[in-house]
Amino acid sequence: MHVVATAGHVDHGKSTLVKALTGTDPDRLAEEKARGLTIDLGFASTRLPSGRGVAFIDVPGHVRFLKNMLAGVGSVDACLFVVAATEGWKPQSEEHLRILSLLGIEHGIIALTKVGLADDELRELAALEITDQVAGTFLEDAPIVEVDALDGAGIDDIAAALDVLLDETPTATDHKRPRLWIDRVFAAKGSGTVVTGTLTGGMLRVDDELAVLPLGESVRIRALQSLHAERTKAGPGNRVAVNLGGISHDRLARGDVLVRAGQWHVTERFDGRLRVLDALDHPVTRRGAHVAYLGAGEYPVRVRVLGPTEIPPGGDGAVRVHLPVGLPLLPGDRFILRESGRGETLGGGEILDIDPLLTAAKAAPDRSVDRVIAERGRVDVDHLHRLTGERRAPDVGNWAVDPEELRRARDALAAAVADAGPLGLELATLDEFERSVLDLVEGITIEAGHVRVADAVDPLAGHPFTAALRASLFAPPEPEGVDRAELRELVRRGEVIEEGGVHFAAEAIDAAARVVAELLAAEPGGITVAAARDAWGTSRKFAIPLITLLDNQGITRRRDDLRIAGPRLPRIG
Repeated sequence: MHVVATAGHVDHGKSTLVKALTGTDPDRLAEEKARGLTIDLGFASTRLPSGRGVAFIDVPGHVRFLKNMLAGVGSVDACLFVVAATEGWKPQSEEHLRILSLLGIEHGIIALTKVGLADDELRELAALEITDQVAGTFLEDAPIVEVDALDGAGIDDIAAALDVLLDETPTATDHKRPRLWIDRVFAAKGSGTVVTGTLTGGMLRVDDELAVLPLGESVRIRALQSLHAERTKAGPGNRVAVNLGGISHDRLARGDVLVRAGQWHVTERFDGRLRVLDALDHPVTRRGAHVAYLGAGEYPVRVRVLGPTEIPPGGDGAVRVHLPVGLPLLPGDRFILRESGRGETLGGGEILDIDPLLTAAKAAPDRSVDRVIAERGRVDVDHLHRLTGERRAPDVGNWAVDPEELRRARDALAAAVADAGPLGLELATLDEFERSVLDLVEGITIEAGHVRVADAVDPLAGHPFTAALRASLFAPPEPEGVDRAELRELVRRGEVIEEGGVHFAAEAIDAAARVVAELLAAEPGGITVAAARDAWGTSRKFAIPLITLLDNQGITRRRDDLRIAGPRLPRIG
């Protein structure tokens, strides 16, 4: 399906034309029907002669309802631009065309309506005026189709022109990240909360769990409808009605967004490129009561011009926009900026950076993913996807890394390993990123939890303290003069065992266990610590920590004042 927005001056016949094409009157409000004036967004859909489905968003033409018009054109594929032959080009025709251009819409056709009320000369003059007004815009080469919706003249021609237009209009891409800007909320009898919008970015399915932003509430899809039919799923590019469970309709409003939790970076500020309208009679500065239109929402914002202090009419420049709430945005999203005090549209443009790091004085935003990485040094690739919409293969670990940052990290690690000496750098002191970068450092080896230069001699091999402990298993010497780091490493390796401040050779445990096994073979009811001490030929100072080690390893078990055989006591004989 494609979504097409109507556009044009008030009372030029947009709603009448949509009704003639679809059979549905998009003016749903009683006040709209009574006044013959579109006030809010209207929706209708049909199938064209080719069988292609098309949904229409009928927008108000009156300047007083411009914000409703802006809410409807944020996610459309093309426009049906309406100009009445009886009146020709009007002020709102101009403003709607500029807004559509600022939103990046590139496809459309022009309907010259009410031709039954105009003679040949008037129709020809209106067509010539339209041609002049759209010169240099995306509608420059658009066909102008004459139509009188009331008597049906030209309706088939409009439908055929739409088929040709949409055949050349790209369809929405499935990025597996659905986003639905809500443009209508209501309570349906027997169903509960229903919202509508144009689905972009991915597919929705019945029973999907979603998040409503900026509320942060969780909801479930109870039912889906598109083209007036129930669906189990709906893809991007479709107008959809979503029946939601888990939330009351009075908690939702136009401008809220449905997304999958965890898939989006939610931001309260962005940097963008603002194109200021030529017709504006003053530059855009940070002063003013600014309102931004994003998706289907209207938000009071603070604007800072980046670089110079102002952007002149017809010019473009970078701006930083501060939002009152967090929204799930992406680079490439479009926005419109208005000044509410003057009641005028200032311009619009494209979002470039949804998480600007640099100060306004230093920022130079663009759509470059490499810039995003460079400003951060390194970025988790999943987070980078949320920030830019682009999926990058990691350079190291799970990070995309700026080349200079990667070189610096690699060199710093190489230096740290070299400075650590023969004993090496403890692996536990490195963070996850540094451990990943180790794979890129040449001439190192990782062994026993340490990183050291590959050809470094192990300084602990044949260590004199280990030899001294082995020479006196049950009355070991104090570690006087032994480097503390070397002692810790000997303990960590298991060559030395420490208990109660006393250090034993590892072999002391096996030797002590064999002695105790022989004692218990003679005294199966248990032995005292004193008996073990005497058998070991040592003092109480060493016997207590030694028997504690045997207990801890399950070689012996304590029963009152005796030690009995544990499950790991060695067998004798």
